Amino acid sequence: MDLDTILLETEERMQRSCDYLQRELRGIRTGRANTALLEYIKVDYYGSHTDLRELAAISVSEATQLVVKPFDPSSKGDIVRAIETSGLGLNPMSEGSMIRINVPAPSADRRKQLMSQVRKLAEDSKVAVRNERRDANKAIDALAVDKKNPIPEDQATSAKEDIDAMTKKACDQLDTLATKKCAEIEEI
Repeated sequence: MDLDTILLETEERMQRSCDYLQRELRGIRTGRANTALLEYIKVDYYGSHTDLRELAAISVSEATQLVVKPFDPSSKGDIVRAIETSGLGLNPMSEGSMIRINVPAPSADRRKQLMSQVRKLAEDSKVAVRNERRDANKAIDALAVDKKNPIPEDQATSAKEDIDAMTKKACDQLDTLATKKCAEIEEI
């Protein structure tokens, strides 16, 4: 493995950590109805755990209301059960062939819980980014002491500085995402 490959793979993995956090934050509840809240809820559908977005059309009918229209009407009971047990604190109401879900504004205590959850997710992603930095630095050190084809010391130092810059950029991006989500949660 050469230096460019290490840098590219490290940057790609750090970006994946940022993308993961972004996906996870979409599913955290704010006062506003958002379809991402329900998309990844697992529904026990004919013995397999399937994402809700694959079983139903999810839409926002009002600012605080979601509507779920199952593609298969017989799966409505399973969907209602999955939403109730999801831990989001939502109460689905079955109405004909669709399910209505009112998304109430979270209480002050619940907001604090959600904000601490956001910060924990962001910190976990930062740990993943730092682990990528550690692994890349180890790979660079291994290249520097390679008996057959060593790289110059100044190249290794420069590559480590590049990795540190990538790490700082990724951590700043993660902080920005978390701060933005916390602001959304505080908003009533």
